[in-house]
Amino acid sequence: MTMKQVVLDMKKFKLLTVILTVSLTINMVNSQYQYEREHRIKKCQFPSNAHTFLEDKLKDPKNMRFYGEKDSLKVCYEAKFKIDKLNYSIEFDEKGEPEDIEILIKEVDVPKDSWININNYLKEEFVKFKIQRIQQQYAVGLNESVDTTLKNAFQNLLIPSINYQLMVRAKNEGDYQDYEILYSAEGFFISRRKSLPPNHDRVLY
Repeated sequence: MTMKQVVLDMKKFKLLTVILTVSLTINMVNSQYQYEREHRIKKCQFPSNAHTFLEDKLKDPKNMRFYGEKDSLKVCYEAKFKIDKLNYSIEFDEKGEPEDIEILIKEVDVPKDSWININNYLKEEFVKFKIQRIQQQYAVGLNESVDTTLKNAFQNLLIPSINYQLMVRAKNEGDYQDYEILYSAEGFFISRRKSLPPNHDRVLY
């Protein structure tokens, strides 16, 4: 092998290294901020075992609606309904297994210290922001039965294992972006992902 061939091989190796590095960087950035979009679906498109769960566990829910949700990592499903004038949702994984129960709440429903921590995070991360929705989340499978989780949620209990999920419209530079941000019961940041506008073109009845 001549010296010229060695130099050419080294240049090819360096170029390949740069390409791989850029690719890994892009993947890391994308994994930090997942994109999520939900759309309304027909009842028949909802997982059958999730239907069975809802029928067995819920007593007289009102305004039941079904949604599909997809981000960069997974597909899931969500049922939204009312019980005793409160807005609930239950999220299921792709196989129809329950993942969490959420209640739509207001700022005054969040403990003061937790709300301070949430606001401090938003002020540090964004130049401007507007909180559009707050949900109190009860995750399924945290060392308790599904029935216990449901009971806690339907009693609206403030327990250490809950999370707060916020839909926030915010900006740093450029246009506003919608984010879904998850916090612990104490108001400490857990995760966030970018949220695309609901796909109204795919609403099915």
